[in-house]
Formats: sequence, C-alpha cells, structure tokens
Amino acid sequence: MLRRLTPLLLTLLVVAFGITALAARPDTAAPRRTADFVVLAGVAGLRWDDVDARDTPTLWALARQGSIGSLSVRSAHRPTCPVDGWLTLGAGNFAASNGSRVAGGCPAAPVTVEQPDGIGANLPGQESVVQHNQARLPWGAVPGSLSESVRCSVAVGPGAAVAAARPFGRVDRYAPGLPADPAALLGSCVLSIVDLGAVTGEDPAARAAQARRADAELARVLAARPPNSLVLVAGVADTELPSRLHVAIADGPGWERGWLTSPSTGREGYLQLVDLAPTALAALGRPMPERLFLGRPAVAVGGRPADLPAAIAATADADREAGAQRRVAGWFFALLTGAQVLLAVAVLPLLRRARRHAGPVGPAPVPRRVVATVELLLIGAALAVPAALLADAVPWWRGDHAGWWFAGVTALLVVGATAVVRFAPGHGATLGPLGAVAGLATLVVAADVLTGARLQLNGVVGYSALEGGRYAGLGTVGLGVFIAGALLSAGWLAQRVRRELRPVVVVAVGGAAVLVVGSPYLGADSIGAIALTAGVSVAAAITTGGWLTVSRLAWAGMAGLAVTVGFAVVDLRRPAPERGSLGRFLAALGDGTGGLTVHRSSAANLETLVNSPLTLLALAGALLVWFALLQPWGGLMRLFGIYPTMRAAMAGTAVAAGMGGVLGGSALDVAGAAGALVVPMAALAALRVLDHSTDRTRPGEGRPAAGRPGAEHDAPPPAPECGAPVIPAGRTPTPAGGDAAPERAADASTEVARA
Repeated sequence: MLRRLTPLLLTLLVVAFGITALAARPDTAAPRRTADFVVLAGVAGLRWDDVDARDTPTLWALARQGSIGSLSVRSAHRPTCPVDGWLTLGAGNFAASNGSRVAGGCPAAPVTVEQPDGIGANLPGQESVVQHNQARLPWGAVPGSLSESVRCSVAVGPGAAVAAARPFGRVDRYAPGLPADPAALLGSCVLSIVDLGAVTGEDPAARAAQARRADAELARVLAARPPNSLVLVAGVADTELPSRLHVAIADGPGWERGWLTSPSTGREGYLQLVDLAPTALAALGRPMPERLFLGRPAVAVGGRPADLPAAIAATADADREAGAQRRVAGWFFALLTGAQVLLAVAVLPLLRRARRHAGPVGPAPVPRRVVATVELLLIGAALAVPAALLADAVPWWRGDHAGWWFAGVTALLVVGATAVVRFAPGHGATLGPLGAVAGLATLVVAADVLTGARLQLNGVVGYSALEGGRYAGLGTVGLGVFIAGALLSAGWLAQRVRRELRPVVVVAVGGAAVLVVGSPYLGADSIGAIALTAGVSVAAAITTGGWLTVSRLAWAGMAGLAVTVGFAVVDLRRPAPERGSLGRFLAALGDGTGGLTVHRSSAANLETLVNSPLTLLALAGALLVWFALLQPWGGLMRLFGIYPTMRAAMAGTAVAAGMGGVLGGSALDVAGAAGALVVPMAALAALRVLDHSTDRTRPGEGRPAAGRPGAEHDAPPPAPECGAPVIPAGRTPTPAGGDAAPERAADASTEVARA
C-alpha cells in the first residue's frame, strides 16, 4: 500500500512546491495621486543617442532632475509607425490604424483634423479606426480610452489629436501648434498631449537638427507647464525599420532622479508605451478602465547612476544590444538547427554499427577515434545554447561586426565547456557526459535567473525588449533548457541511489526547479511552473520503473491542474492591478472578454509554429528519437531498461516542454530548446550502451581501460572461479565506473530483462 501511495504523496508534494512558488508575489502598493496636471509630450523616433547636453539641453536637464527609462513602443502593428504609436498612447492598449501599409517602413500618413468651432476638433475617421481595432485585431483596444477617463483634455498637433480623440472622434480642445503663450491652453484641462514632431532617418546631422527643434518646443512647454504637474516625454513610435528603444522621461513631484519601471515590465529602466496612459491617470488619481488598459502605472525606483552621462549611455547601450540581438538571433538558431540535423544524420550509421558482436565473426566496429570525435561534437551541440547565454556577459554588440564577435565568444565558450565535460571525473561512465552537460546547463540558467536574468534580457537566446513580450524572468528558450537540464540532472542523481529513494530525489530537484521557474522574484513564469509540475510528477511516478501509462499521465495532469487551481484562488483575491496572467485571464472569462486572450494565444502559437527555427529543431529531434533511437537497433530502449531514471527524466521533459510551449503561446519553441539539450545526450548515451551490449563481466568487475572513455569492458573478462556465476550473453550487468552500486546488480539485470 505504501508503494502505491508513494507517487500520490510525491505528486501532492510537487503541487505544494508549485503553489508556494506561484502564490508569493512582491507587494505593490496602489499608486497614489501625485499631480494636479499631466502633460504628455511625444516625439516620434526620439532615441537616447539623440540626447546630449549640447544639442538638446532641455531634454538633458529634464533627464537630470527626473526619472528616465527605455521605452518599448510595441503596438498592434510592426513597426509601430507614428499614427499607430499615438493611437496606442491614447488607448492604453496595443492599437493600430486602419490605413494602408508599406512593407518595411512607415508611409506618410497625414491626419485629417477638422475644427468646426475653433475650440476643439474632430477626427472624421476615428470611428472606423475604433471598429478596426475592435473587430479585426486581437487586443480589444479602444482608441480614445485615455481621454474618456478624464473630463477634459488638450491636444496640440496632429499626432496629439490622434491620441486625445474620443472614440467618436471629438477632441475637447485643440491647437495645430503651440501658441505664443501656451500657459492658458495647457492649464485649461488636467490632461494635455503635445506633438513635438519627429526625428527620422539615420543621417546624424539631420537627426541632430530635428532633435534640436523638438527640444526647443519642449522648452516652451516646460516654461508654461501648470503648477504641480507631471511631464512625461516619450519617443512614441518608430519612424523606420528596424524597431528601436526610445526615450522615456518623467519629471514631477515624486519622480526625482530614478529609473522608470512598471509592473508590465518588472525590469528597472524599462517601460512600455501602453504604460503611459495608466501612469497619467494614476498621477491624477483617476480610476483605470481595467478592461481596456493592458499597461500598468509606471513608478520611479532608485539605483540610477549619479552621473547622468553614464545613465544615458546605459540606455543607449541597451538599444544597441536589442538591435544587434534581433539580427544575430536568426542566424544563430538557423546554424544551431542545421548543425544538430547534420549530427543526427551522422549518428545514424554509428548507431547501426555500435553494437559489438559476441562471436569472432562480424562487421568491423567503427574506429574509436571517430566515435570519440562524434561524442565531443554531440556534447558541444548540447552546450551551444547555454554557451550563447553566457556570451551575453561580454559586450559583443558594441563592435563593428557584432555577429562575428558573438560567434567567436560563443565558440570559445562551447570549446571550454566541452573540455570541462571531457575531463570531468566520471566521463568514462555511460551517463557521465549526460550528467555533466545537464548540470552545467541547469547551473548556467539558474545562476542567471537568481541574479536578475540580466543575460536573457536582449540576449540572443533570451528575449528582446523590442518585442514587448517579456522583460524579466525566464524566457522561452531558457525555460526549455532549464526544464531539460533540471529533469536530466534529477534522473542522473536518482540513478545513483537505491530504488525506493529515487522518487524523493526527483521531487527534491524538480520541486526546487519549480520554485525557480514560478517565483515572481525569479523566473516569474506561472505557465512554465505549472508545466514543470506536471513533468516532475511524471518523472517521479515512473522513476522506479515502468512506462508513461494513462493513469500516470492523469496523475501528472491532476498535479498541474491542482497548481493552476491553487494559484488561481490566490491570484483572484488580489486587487486587479496586482494579478498575474492567470488571474487576469480568469477575470476576463468572468466579464466575457476571455475570448480575446484565447485568440491571442492561438494566433501566437500559429505564428511561432510557422516562423520559428526552433520548430524545425523540435521536429528533427523527434524524428531522430522515434525513427532511430527508439528502434531495436537504436539503443535508447536498452538505455531505458538499464537506467529507468533516464526514461523518467526524458518523459517528464517531453510533458513539461510540450505543455509549457502550447499554454504559453510559443508552440514548439520550448520543446525545441529542450530537445537541443536532450537529443544529443540521448544519442551519446545510446551509443555507449550499444557499445557494451555484448559485454560479459561479473557485477563489480571492470575498470575504465586506458585509451577511450567507457572502455571498461574492452578486455575479455578473467575466467570465473569454480562455482562463480557467469552472466550469459544478452544480459548487461550493472555498468562499472560509478553508474550504480555493485550490490544493485540484480536490479540492473531485472531491468535489462524488462527492456
């Protein structure tokens, strides 16, 4: 009875780990009113490398006394052209215009503004824009939601009119440009939106001239700002491809000399365009239209360097890194996919010839040097993603040839890590390389997450601030590598203990991994924690033997469901601004807007499935496993029979990676990242198991022979003493070299018989 209840009890323990990780969230107090007036000044295309003390003295002084950050101008259209940016600003949600598009750029889109009474204005196309965003776009944005949340608003310039227009097109007060004395106009309403022009092109002289004009207009705004006012300056849009990070400055009471951040980014120094509307309402003490706003109010936090040039240089450097990341990430994953596919093709003939024949006649085995070379290549391929993550510790993006610098740094790290694995103790054991690679990958990702995930932000194998999907915590690729590394490490450790203790080891390691993934202070990925809970439950259930049956899969699903329900109960009790993604989704289901979330997730899965190179990597790994490694000649079935913890670890990885990708809207990306680590190591372990398939040794005999790793069974065994048992051909004893204790030889033989 105790043996039957063990998987249930361990599943409940994993569930407890998961809920503990997801329930604790940082305390975030509700924003308080800080201003009587808010002035939003926008400059399309303004970047931090356009700001300096000589050409833009007003922006420089404002940044010195206020709080600054890098602004991601994501909207419902890519790139975010000026009209899209102004619409998104006014909607507090990802919006876009319904005008014609030009591939690869932003067309000139004049805004029609009618002034029938000389006080306000009217945008005749606003209602069609609202209908376009409601009916054809998956975000449910309502342009004009910001102006609808205040009694009166002012717009200066055509871009500001787009942001300030109410859903039916009315602008309360409008001026085509700043009057001679703008004080009366800016003080007539609590909210003013000012279009300061645009900074376009890549010519430094032209950009500097445009930035000077915008700076001069801003000086007039600041001179006429109402008392006790908050001024927000933002580079509200891109003006061409590629997309960039833009300027964000907040100046007013309570915004002195800090970094800007918001709950939507969770990263100091980063803000989204959709956060500006909630920030304005929070500063004015006005209620939020929660169903319409996706952004969250910004706050100022400490930690900014006292030296303003250093702070601005850091934001400009982040923009350069994000731009370089987008260029380099595509070819890195394409090369990784190609290399792993070529290795899979190269491994096939080795698998066919790896099994040694017991008799004197048979085909010649593959030369040891060739096998050793392929093993090193498999180790290097499995370590490519962790090495690429570590490469972002070096500022490779600052050079003239950023891609080559990244390639050189990553190659050196791959070679160094492969050497560490090759010369690590226990490399000659069948599972030695697998355990070392899994441990290194887990440590690299965990160390980055525990130190703030700085390597993943704008990293080649991380996430980009330009995409606007994630700014902190564990990214998609990092989640896949961490899931695979943690579960393989758990399986490797469990194989070294008695059978009855193996589930405990898997739960201990897996539960710690769930905490790292799900904690809002660390990985901040509730979906990933739920998926990993299911994977750990599967691994714990079959770690002592057996296969992934329907009942065991049901237990894993129940564990993931229990974590989901437990977190949902806790999350729904929080105030709406403090809820996580799951709580917001359930609240949306309650008010009838949950279909938009499902639509967005489905669209994201389909887009990622079609466009991501990790999809091809996941499919190639699955084909190698199914049509080669799992065949009778492939060696993986034999590996699973001798080492049941590896079967458990790989089954748990497949469940967790599949669930994490589909539920998180990233399709097969998580599975592809996990497969980049698991498949090469599975092929290497299969090669070694097949190489020893005809060994005849007694339990405990055999030591690694000189000349090659894992050669402990090359020499013929000594003749047994009279009466000593002889293991017949076809049976594989407990592998020597530290894989299992000698006293567990009988268990190993039983596992081989089951295989």
